[in-house]
Amino acid sequence: MFKAKGEGRKARGESGALSLLILACCLLPSAFSPPGRAQDAPPQPTTSQTPTPPQTPTPTPTPGPSPEPTPAPAATPEPTPTPAPTPETAPSPAPTPWADEEVERVETSLTNVLLTAVDKNRRFVTTLTAGDVRVLEDGVPQEVLAFERETDAPLSLALLVDASASQERVMKEEQAAARDFVASVLRPSKDSAAVLSFTGLTRIEQPLTDDRARLNAAIDRLKVPYAFNSPECEDDDSPEEVKLRCVTAVWDAVAVSVKEVLSRTPERTRRAVILLSDGDDTRSTLRLHQAAELAVRGNAVVYSIGIRDEDFPVGELRRDQLRRLSEETGGRAFFPKRASDLAAAFAQIEQELRSQYLISYSPSNRARDGRFRKIELEITNPALRKQKLRLLYRQGYYARPAAAEQKN
Repeated sequence: MFKAKGEGRKARGESGALSLLILACCLLPSAFSPPGRAQDAPPQPTTSQTPTPPQTPTPTPTPGPSPEPTPAPAATPEPTPTPAPTPETAPSPAPTPWADEEVERVETSLTNVLLTAVDKNRRFVTTLTAGDVRVLEDGVPQEVLAFERETDAPLSLALLVDASASQERVMKEEQAAARDFVASVLRPSKDSAAVLSFTGLTRIEQPLTDDRARLNAAIDRLKVPYAFNSPECEDDDSPEEVKLRCVTAVWDAVAVSVKEVLSRTPERTRRAVILLSDGDDTRSTLRLHQAAELAVRGNAVVYSIGIRDEDFPVGELRRDQLRRLSEETGGRAFFPKRASDLAAAFAQIEQELRSQYLISYSPSNRARDGRFRKIELEITNPALRKQKLRLLYRQGYYARPAAAEQKN
């Protein structure tokens, strides 16, 4: 019996030892775990403020207060005078107060008009004041904000010379007058000029420069590539470039002068095309009114000098076309009969460029719709009205569309 009891105590002792061993095994992992591991181990979600793992982003902010300030949403920028964002960077297509402020800034941009006044004796009137002139846009009077003489403003000139066959016998006179014009009108380090020639193709003989030597060299290189009845012009198998040099594209050449030369000059620069041609266009892809529109859009005046070989058997001197082109852009047309008249025409253009006024106003019509706005200038001074002055200026302009303004 004693033995049985001893065996029972032994069994109970072994059982107790086994229980202690199991308990120690359960406690050992917790005792030797690194600090903080107990918070990361549970697989179930918790309400801890630890950041959400990057592999499970959420598009909405975490509920509850945040210890750090939340950045402002990108779609609501604060008003700023910087230019409007491009479509790629715009935060939202919806209008914002910032966009409205930009529209207002552009809409109040000034419209500038160059004015030349001539009396009945063709003398330039250089004594006008702001109170002598009234400006109307589409028939509505406008408030003039600036009225000043432009005699000191920089000039950017494109000397555009017809090199078709009808100019062969008058080319030397044109070159001599052009050289004199460059010498008298160009002010080094202030004004610039370019030389272009055209047939059915337009060539930039000399890009804009204030270097008189380069301009004179370009003028001296001018020549008529193919005379009347040249075999190359009669051959149907001639290359296309040769065929184009046998025709005349006046209006295309005017467009090239404005778009590829004068448009690259500063806005404040007075831009002018000096066109020497008979105006007998035979090949342009553009029409006259389109060339005039491009010049108006580019704020360029076209002065036409109508000249050609009087004995040339084909075509004619198109006075009506040249006059219309010049008047629609704010310039004038001249039709010299002799070499001395040609020099006088250049001298008249020079005087006119030096006798202009710059009138600036903020249009009352602020719609940026890209439409044509007609400009009218009237003399209001009773004494000057009796003199019946002739006013030369561009007849209108195209309001820049809002999309074009934002793109620029």
